[in-house]
Amino acid sequence: MEDSVTLNQAEQRRLLVLNHLEAGALVNAEAAELLGVSTRQIRRLRAAYRERGAAALAHGNRGRRPAHALDPALAARVVELATSTYAGFNREHLTEMLATQEDIHLSRPSVHRILARAGVAPARKRRAPRHRRRRERMPQEGMLLQVDGSRHDWLEGRGPYLTLLGGIDDATGVVPWACFREQEDAHGYFQLLREVVRRRGIPLALYSDRHSIFFVTKKAALSLEEQLSDHPEPTQFGRLLGELGIRLIGARSPQAKGRVERLWGTFQDRLASELRLAGAVNREQANVVLQRYLPRHNHRFSVAAADPTPAWLPWPKGRHYHEVFCFKYRRVVANDNTVRLGKLIIDIPRNHQRISYARCRVEVQERFDGTIHVLHDGLHLTAVAHPQGDPDNLRVSVLHRGDAPLEPPVLRVRTPLPPQRTTPWRPSPSHPWKLYPAIGTNGQNH
Repeated sequence: MEDSVTLNQAEQRRLLVLNHLEAGALVNAEAAELLGVSTRQIRRLRAAYRERGAAALAHGNRGRRPAHALDPALAARVVELATSTYAGFNREHLTEMLATQEDIHLSRPSVHRILARAGVAPARKRRAPRHRRRRERMPQEGMLLQVDGSRHDWLEGRGPYLTLLGGIDDATGVVPWACFREQEDAHGYFQLLREVVRRRGIPLALYSDRHSIFFVTKKAALSLEEQLSDHPEPTQFGRLLGELGIRLIGARSPQAKGRVERLWGTFQDRLASELRLAGAVNREQANVVLQRYLPRHNHRFSVAAADPTPAWLPWPKGRHYHEVFCFKYRRVVANDNTVRLGKLIIDIPRNHQRISYARCRVEVQERFDGTIHVLHDGLHLTAVAHPQGDPDNLRVSVLHRGDAPLEPPVLRVRTPLPPQRTTPWRPSPSHPWKLYPAIGTNGQNH
């Protein structure tokens, strides 16, 4: 039994024309015109057809495995990794992880075809992009830094909900620094801006939402000083930006700061997968994974600025980070030469400048290293370690002169006074007043 030959539609058409050519109904030129080939090619096809029959018209590579075809074992390995180790990774992210972690170098369309043939559905459905008119990027790196926080289940149930604080450069899309926090708080933004300044420099402007960390939102009555200056006292973070000369711009809607909002979408896809792969279960482990991820993220998603000259401002000489990146409060020294910070009372020791600072205006700095400093006109008066806990009334004294080198403070916690009675006092049944009968005014017993 002869082997059967399967021809497609184009090859069947060639067979029909060659049969007419062999029967004498056509000449070579007419057959070449019908098939759209040259007369020389018609002679080749006719010779092969006479020698091998209809099999000569089938393509020579039919049934053969292409030289560039993927190894079935490699495809099976990709499917195994995509459904186990890298489950939940999107196609692009999976392709990058296969190249960097598994030494499997494939294109994203190849990975997509392998998983589609295996019936592995994409981890995330993407909506068709809608046309929006986007604002042009800033021309120089460092001109505008967008900051925001993203509250999300980053650990996917393995740990607590966390808030990711980060910033993105508007010109290049580089994320200079980011960190996980328990909540979106001022301390986290102080830490974020400090690391950005240390690693890159001082940005010209900062773009944020209108959170109370950045803007005063309470509509309380203005103090006398605020009325005289015609503007409310800034927040702690607003005061920090003012000292650094950074312009604060408040967004009116989430779409206005779309660049950092889209960054959270990328992080919630890629970074969440990285945290799952590393098995992070708490904030400390998540921050370790985040610092490993940021360089790869910037390499993958950053773009070149229109002007290659960066606009970051250098840190001023002679200034120390811990003197700027701290909470600052203005206080008036009491008559007993003390200042109060919340429930904490701090004694101010005398120095060579003056014996008492009563009624003087001083600045109290609550630094993030756990110390509290009191300054007057730039002169360092005292420094104390912030006590642990939050008792009702603490009085802290420290033996430290403003012109002496800072040493570990000596703390003396004074016992708080007992609370005063708020109800009328009533004698007990065993009190002497109740042990004897009452005597009237006329000396007769009643």
